[in-house]
Parts: sequence; C-alpha cells; structure tokens
Amino acid sequence: MCGRFAMDQTVDELITEFVIVTGQQPENWTPDWRNGYNIKPTERVAAVFESSRDGSAPVRRLEGARWSLLPGWARDAKLKYPTFNARSETAASKATFKSSVASKRAIIPARGYYEWKTVGKTKTPYFISEPDSPLAFAGLYSWWRTSPDEEWMLTATILTRQADGPLADIHERTPVTLPPHMHDVWLDATVVGDQQLVDAAVAASREVDLVSYEVAPLGRDADGPELIEPLKPLF
Repeated sequence: MCGRFAMDQTVDELITEFVIVTGQQPENWTPDWRNGYNIKPTERVAAVFESSRDGSAPVRRLEGARWSLLPGWARDAKLKYPTFNARSETAASKATFKSSVASKRAIIPARGYYEWKTVGKTKTPYFISEPDSPLAFAGLYSWWRTSPDEEWMLTATILTRQADGPLADIHERTPVTLPPHMHDVWLDATVVGDQQLVDAAVAASREVDLVSYEVAPLGRDADGPELIEPLKPLF
C-alpha cells in the first residue's frame, strides 16, 4: 500500500532526466503540483507518461495529476472504492484499470513513502526510500471529466505488489518501484500493456534496494523535512 509519500528537490533531478529526453529544458516547464513531505490521495502529483495524437509518434509529457484514478466511464469523482493504489496482480483485468495498463502507463516520482506497522492497536510510522536516489513508482493514468462541457482532468494511481523481505515486516503491500532500466520500457506508448508487462515491472522492482526507518507520527497537516528524519539513530 502507498497512502502518503514525499516529494522534495531530489525528485526534481529524476523529473529533469525524463523531461530532457523530450528536448525541453527544465527552465521551460512549470510544475503544477507541489513538493511536499506529506502528499495524500486526491492531491496533485507529478506524472511522467507518453502519448500520441492522430497517429503521430509518442511524445513524452510531464503533467500534474490527481492522485486517485478516475476511469473515463465514472459518472462522478466519488467512487465507492479507493483508487490511489492498484493491485498489480489484478490491474490488467479490473475494469477500472485495464485500459490504463494497455495504453496509459506512467511513472510517479517520489522521495520515498510512509507505511505503518501495526502491532495490536499500535501503529508505528516508517519512512521507506532508496537513500541515494529518488523513487520511480509504476503508475497508471486516465483522463476524466464530468461532462463534455468540462475540461479534462488527469488522474493517476500507483501499482502495488506483495511485500517481501524486511518490508513485509512493516506492511504486506509495497509500491512497484521501477529501477532505471525499466523506465523506458514501462513508459513506451507503442507497446500494448498486459499482465505480462505488469509482472515484468513487479519482478524488476525487487532489484530496488529500499531501506526503512521509524519516524515520528505524521500530523494530518504537518509538512516539512522533519517528517522524514529518523526517530532513532540509524547506527
């Protein structure tokens, strides 16, 4: 599961790598999301994806997206179930996500994410990250609008998988985090995605060496770098 995550200046470095391949320079694009240390579902996040129009070659794009996917057929933004995460095991067959797996895949960059370890009634927050690099979550996106008279809204979700190793001691689920060699593969808009591609992303995500440490409780409106500071010394 991924219910909250952090974006800071280190994420900009990864985003810059994605944008430069389009021929753009960072000073020529304006983010329409915010960096923060307590990003929650339905807030705007950065989404990198490729799309094509009128049969032209795919173009890589960087846009702000609502973190909670709304399928095109949804009548309104209040679904009966949460869509900020999508289970990798079933995303290719679920009506909500299958069209996005096929042709609307994205990367959601992050500094790291929070997870809570539950023992009895006690929930302990942990921050999980790759110390020397920002994370690239495997995501899906969809364009949605309330009516033909309204503007389109970009919405996105983050794929999750069964946790293993030390992460499984914290929570049974973890985001699908892509290593660099899977970035272009996952984003390639000329490839029709299916469960095999999702499974390949999940397998590759196990190559990413994540570390975790306990942090102080997160207040709902708290938002600062102190949120990702270790509560206890790491060594």
